[in-house]
Amino acid sequence: MAVVWTIAGIALIVIGLRDMFHSLLHPRGSGAVSNALMSWLWGLSRRSGHRLGSAAGPAGMVSAVIAWVLLQAVGWALVYLPHVPHGFSYSPGIEPTRYFPAAEALYISLVSLATLGFGDVVPTDPWLRAFAPLQALTGFALLTVSLTWFTQVFPPVARRRALALHLNALAESGYAERLDEEGADFADQVLMELAREINTTTVDLTQHSESYYFREDDPAMSLARQLPYVLTLGDAAATCRGDRSVAGTALTQSVEHLARTLHGFVESGDDTKEILDAYAADQRRTPRA
Repeated sequence: MAVVWTIAGIALIVIGLRDMFHSLLHPRGSGAVSNALMSWLWGLSRRSGHRLGSAAGPAGMVSAVIAWVLLQAVGWALVYLPHVPHGFSYSPGIEPTRYFPAAEALYISLVSLATLGFGDVVPTDPWLRAFAPLQALTGFALLTVSLTWFTQVFPPVARRRALALHLNALAESGYAERLDEEGADFADQVLMELAREINTTTVDLTQHSESYYFREDDPAMSLARQLPYVLTLGDAAATCRGDRSVAGTALTQSVEHLARTLHGFVESGDDTKEILDAYAADQRRTPRA
């Protein structure tokens, strides 16, 4: 059984580390475990009419960190289990036979992972002494990258909100209806700047997939509501001549690229408008015409 426990423990450790790598360091930023947890919590929030409001995203990230901690803690506990208590030295006054081996192994694992170092239990087995410090290093790395992860997600969310507010301002001012009346240079600059903002949002969503689950309470800052207006702008620009038509084509291509990225989060057809409508429905928003 010792070999079985050790192999099972190593498997859990590797699963946790792999998920951390894909969530935090991989360019696409999507780990299987963390993504499944956040998708599940998002589904619960959606079925409740998003009564959780904007808490679904942060709650999903916290649940992912807890899952990583549990995978490391339980994985290392399984590695320690065959060696409890004979592979460890206990401080005077501690009688290891009073504790269940599984509970003792989990205690040792949690103390090591948290880098607390109480000193009441230390490994004496040469193999354990060689590898146990790796758990403390893993725990320190987990704490560091988790804090970094939380700080990294807010700039993409802020840029998405800014894009939504930009679109909301254009829509409220009736910009699409007046596009043909604007000066060519000014209109071209507005449309190209909007295309750049959309491209930035696409990259943000690709690298920080968890940002999708941050729902906005304010409709004006909800990209799910405002994004369909880009199609209206693109159609209006297509009827214009010269640079505005070219800028409108670039804008349409940008929103189509973003729609393909959003397609990975929603169930819909391949048409851009269908994807944007499904995105709005998933966020419980009425798409702006």
